[in-house]
Amino acid sequence: MVCSGLPLLSCGEMRAFTHWILSLFLNPTGVIVLAALDSTTFFWLPLGIDAVVIILSARYGSYSWIVPLLAAGGSVAGAWLTFWMGTKIGEKGLDRHVPQKRLAYIRKRIRNSGAITLAALDRIPPPFPFTLFVLGAGALEVNARTFFVTLTVCRILRFGVEAALAVLYGRRIVRWLDSDLFHDIVGTFIILAIVITTLSIIRLVRLSRPQRRRAAA
Repeated sequence: MVCSGLPLLSCGEMRAFTHWILSLFLNPTGVIVLAALDSTTFFWLPLGIDAVVIILSARYGSYSWIVPLLAAGGSVAGAWLTFWMGTKIGEKGLDRHVPQKRLAYIRKRIRNSGAITLAALDRIPPPFPFTLFVLGAGALEVNARTFFVTLTVCRILRFGVEAALAVLYGRRIVRWLDSDLFHDIVGTFIILAIVITTLSIIRLVRLSRPQRRRAAA
């Protein structure tokens, strides 16, 4: 039998593949790393950190409160890196890192919103380009302290609610995690994430070369 997500893999191979990938992140260190990557502009895995928070919280039970704190810490650390990149490239450099169609909207939203309102946009789920707003916030010199305090609170709330639901519906979640459909979906998203993340890193490296040359000159 061949799974639909990855035609070249059997369902047994798909399960082994997704189990291996998930095992990298279904632990305290893995949650922090994935949350940090999720807040950068070069990593793409929609709802990946949310899924890991839910799965790990369902497993931890009464200790599930630890998971949202770890996820929020890693997420804010990744957002800080993105914000710092924004301060380095500046407003003029945004057009080289953000698609032109989104750039005008991002600039307008950042200029018309305070740091608190901007950080609260984190509550909007993908495909909303929140990391691009973080990059723009750094480039447009949004108040960093207010922004990150608000962002930390919002992310603790977001991951805390997910952890609470995971504990409440833990048994159902565990049964669904063992289904072929789940492994099929996860495998497909992982492959897409690898491809898109690789392309994003290549693009980021190419964009940084002219800056390096000008700095050397």
